[in-house]
Amino acid sequence: MAVERSMAKRPNWSSGFAFIMATLGSAVGLGNIWRFPYVMGQNGGALFLLMYILLTIFICSVPLLCELLLGKQMRRGVIRSYEKINKKFSIFGWLCFATSIFIPCFYFVVGGWTVNYIFIYLFGTIPVNEISQATFDTFAAQPVAPLIMGIIFLFLCAIFPFRGVNKGIEQANNIIMPLFIIMLFFLAVTGLFLDNSIEGLKFMFQPNVENFTFKTVLTALGQALFTLSVGMGCLVTYGSYLKKDSDIIKSSTLLIIGNTIIAVLAGIMIFPAVFSFNLEPSAGAGLVFITLPKVFAALPFGQFFGLMFFVLLFFAALTSGISLLEVSIAAILEKFKISRKIATVIMSSIILIFMVPTTWSFGPLAGYKLFNMTFFEIMDFTASNILLPLNTIILCVVVGWILKPKMELLTNNKKFYDVFTFLLKFIVPPVLILLMLFGLGLV
Repeated sequence: MAVERSMAKRPNWSSGFAFIMATLGSAVGLGNIWRFPYVMGQNGGALFLLMYILLTIFICSVPLLCELLLGKQMRRGVIRSYEKINKKFSIFGWLCFATSIFIPCFYFVVGGWTVNYIFIYLFGTIPVNEISQATFDTFAAQPVAPLIMGIIFLFLCAIFPFRGVNKGIEQANNIIMPLFIIMLFFLAVTGLFLDNSIEGLKFMFQPNVENFTFKTVLTALGQALFTLSVGMGCLVTYGSYLKKDSDIIKSSTLLIIGNTIIAVLAGIMIFPAVFSFNLEPSAGAGLVFITLPKVFAALPFGQFFGLMFFVLLFFAALTSGISLLEVSIAAILEKFKISRKIATVIMSSIILIFMVPTTWSFGPLAGYKLFNMTFFEIMDFTASNILLPLNTIILCVVVGWILKPKMELLTNNKKFYDVFTFLLKFIVPPVLILLMLFGLGLV
């Protein structure tokens, strides 16, 4: 009875706007601003974008709805949600819990890099025209400075779950996400006025059939899952704070539209600038931390634009970092009946411990590899290629074949419900299994 009373007091989002901002903040992260442009650049541009949009709508929207539905119906975090279906399914919740630890261990390191670049552009510690590959390499290789920046980022992420759902997470996203969108739009429009920017738009929106391969399709699918935060437990957790009369189809539609628009705007912000200065669009992860600083150095008011860009990147990382922390925090405070503040301290401490070797993968531990991968690469590979697709496959099987959600919990439209359940049971799981095999290099 005591447990049921505590669940009855579970916090709710104060409004539909608050929920959309929170879920958009969860979905819109480094995956959109840091990862999406360079993955798109490496996979042919326009056709990758087309596949990304189609797969988001017809494949990734299904597990996205499943996560929201599971959270809304069970009103629990990931561990207790699966336990409520069947106690034996607790392991599936723990897998999501593990994922919410694995991802921050490398994601927060990159968040620390953004903090460092904010300091550089804010205080002018390095002249804009001297920021280079060596700047990044020298910083990343240090044993102390990158770790301090990562700790600062972790601390800033932890503040908001520590304060609670409404006073912390909700307020943060209600302020940060509108600012993020305004800044992104401003930088995207500014990039269109650069010389030769049309070439960047052609790269994005003009199909190149020669670069279209089966790998493009699977890469686009993996990117869509990553940017929507599917398979991490974030949407189950955030969905558990929904009011009973919330329309999750409307919410998920707005989330998909908003997430896609932001990903496209990120490309418009980056590629015209890259082509205007004859830089390499498929420069990999270095596109953000190495290539773009060259653009800012060549622009009037380059220090201002560089600062705005890295603040934008920081906002994207922060809102996603908050949601990742909330998954593990909500899970253990429910499971072990501890306070939110204690749960926040525990999870932040665990993530910090794993962040040390991850951060040092570029410095003191750079020469230590397992399966030819650094600790950073192992955490990234395990989360992205194993845990995320595995969690999503399990989610679809459990919700589609065991939970079998009632139509009234999802929609009053029978045709939509029939299509949804068909995709959920017969189409999405095999596609995700194929994606997982591809990620493991088995196909």
